[in-house]
Amino acid sequence: MIALLLRDLKLAFRAGGGFGLGLAFFLIVTVMVPFSVGPQSELLARIAPGVLWLGALLACLLSLDRLLALDWEDGSLDLLATAPLPLESTVTIKALAHWITTGLPLVLAAPVLGVLLNLPVQGFLWLVISLLLGTPALSVIGTFGAALTVGLKRGGLLMSLLVMPLYVPTLIFGSEVARRGAEGMAVQTPLLLLAGISAASIALLPFASAAVLRVNLR
Repeated sequence: MIALLLRDLKLAFRAGGGFGLGLAFFLIVTVMVPFSVGPQSELLARIAPGVLWLGALLACLLSLDRLLALDWEDGSLDLLATAPLPLESTVTIKALAHWITTGLPLVLAAPVLGVLLNLPVQGFLWLVISLLLGTPALSVIGTFGAALTVGLKRGGLLMSLLVMPLYVPTLIFGSEVARRGAEGMAVQTPLLLLAGISAASIALLPFASAAVLRVNLR
C-alpha cells in the first residue's frame, strides 16, 4: 500500500497535478477577488470564508481529470484491479494521494491567502479546521467522479458536472464553519455536519468507486 501511495505521488508531480497547480489556481482566485468586488475591507472580510472555500474546492477539482486517467492509458488500472490488494483499498490510496498533493497544501496556504482578503484574526483557526475536515471529502468524492468517467473521451468535463452537485454540502458547511468562526459565533452544528459528510464519504464512496471501476473495466 505504501509503495502504491508513493507511486501515485510521483505520478501526480510528473503529470503536472502536484501541489503547485492547485496552489497557483488558489492564489489566482484569491488575488482576483479584490479586483472584482473592490478594496472595501469590510466587504472582503465578510466574503473571505466563502471565497477561500470556493477557491479550494475549484483547485481540488482542477486535478481530478488525471486521477485515474493515467492508469487507464498505460494499462496499470487493469493490473491494479486484478492485484491481491482490494480495489477499494486502491481507490482509497489514490484519494489519499490526491489529498496530499492538492488538499493539504491548500490547507496550509489558506491562512496566508486569508490575509489578502482581510479575514478576521479569529477566523484563521476555524478556516484551517474546516479545510482539514472538508478537503478529504472533496478528494474522495472526486475519486468517485473520476471512476465514473474513466476511459471516456472528454471525461473531465462530464466529471465536473457530476461532481459539483456532490461538492455543494461540503462547500456550504465548510464555509459556514469558517464564517461563524470569523464572526465569533458558535460553530458546533456546521462543524459536526462537515465532519459527518467527510466520515460518510470516506466510509462509503471507496466501495462505490471500486464497484464502478469493475463495471468500466469489463
